[in-house]
Amino acid sequence: MTLPALLGDLWGAILAYVFFYPVLMSLVWMIGGIGFYLRFERKPHRRVDQPPLREHYPLIAVLVPCYNEEANVEETVDALMELRYPNFEVIAINDGSKDRTGELLNTLAARYPKLRVIHQVENQGKAVGLNTAALLTRAEILVGIDGDARLDPHSLHWLVRHFDEPQVAAVTGNPRVRNRSTLLGRIQVGEFSSIVGLIKRAQRSVGLIFTVAGVITAFRRSALHEVGYWSPEKLTEDVDISWKLQMADWEVRFEPRALCWILMPETLRGLWKQRLRWSMGGTQVLLDYWPQLLSLRRARLWPLCIEYALSILWACLFALLAVYRVTDLVLYRIDLQSAPILLLGWAGLLIGTTCLLQMMLSLILDRPYDHGLLRNYFWTIWYPIIYWVITAATSVVALPRILLRDTGKRARWTSPDRGIKPDASH
Repeated sequence: MTLPALLGDLWGAILAYVFFYPVLMSLVWMIGGIGFYLRFERKPHRRVDQPPLREHYPLIAVLVPCYNEEANVEETVDALMELRYPNFEVIAINDGSKDRTGELLNTLAARYPKLRVIHQVENQGKAVGLNTAALLTRAEILVGIDGDARLDPHSLHWLVRHFDEPQVAAVTGNPRVRNRSTLLGRIQVGEFSSIVGLIKRAQRSVGLIFTVAGVITAFRRSALHEVGYWSPEKLTEDVDISWKLQMADWEVRFEPRALCWILMPETLRGLWKQRLRWSMGGTQVLLDYWPQLLSLRRARLWPLCIEYALSILWACLFALLAVYRVTDLVLYRIDLQSAPILLLGWAGLLIGTTCLLQMMLSLILDRPYDHGLLRNYFWTIWYPIIYWVITAATSVVALPRILLRDTGKRARWTSPDRGIKPDASH
């Protein structure tokens, strides 16, 4: 075979992978999501406000790490005090905030006896705050949330029932986006169903979760103690703790009825910073743990590794293809109809149809928990155009940054982008 023919075949393989890998994974996620619904979600029922009754309600500690959250922390704590679970406490960690977060927490602690406040002099990062709070409670079940989160009043009921089974170490809940005032916000409403929620359903169907949601997850403290709690040097402590627990043979689950209403970035700058951190964190964990994953004992985790590695490869190839085609367009003035960004032809029709089916299925699955969700279906069709580009770009940027990063450097957070205008309906 001649070199030009070989290069032609290679280019054809790249094109096929870029176009059809998303279709394949979409089908896998849809099948897994349906399987999860049939196996776990139909029963006991899907009414969030009617959790199963219990004879015993163990103490739960809700841990709330905060950094510069003066705009949201009061609302978060007020919502926690409306939880219907009869036996809980709240521990808020002021992680060296430079605004009025600490002052507001002290005022709230005087108002609510269930609230305890820890003040850290310097910004130590979310993992350190969680570790500190975990050592200062006698509760065996710990629920970690963010400083802008609003837990559903029945969320703890749905989380705690999983810990009746001794092999369960963590249960992640169902984050729902509540700021929907811009196109980016409305697209993310669909994303948290069609991507986040559906993937977690599919992964749970095979007994694995790539990452719990840092904004709402319940943990068994004895399991955390066994694996050394949260790692301060990891950029995404939620991804890392998920892998640490599963590598120690603990089980991690997804509970779609444990709702948590959150704020998400609604500016391109804020979205880029968030997704770059997510991408860097996932890549960091994969690179850190891959030597241990070579053991046959860890074989059950191989599907997660393979899926993530293939996703990084897809992102890099997508970015390469986009740069190549844009260069063609600018330098050689190729007709716009030949540019793959428009996804014309039968391949584009297949991708678009599969995408729409995935999003419709996911919105239907989450509809009982988020009323009026189907109204956002129109906005979700813009997801591939915006988020595929961001995903490809952040994956390409993340890899060299992680490879060059000081492995012992502590992961401290900065003031987050919490969106533009929260939806008052939640």
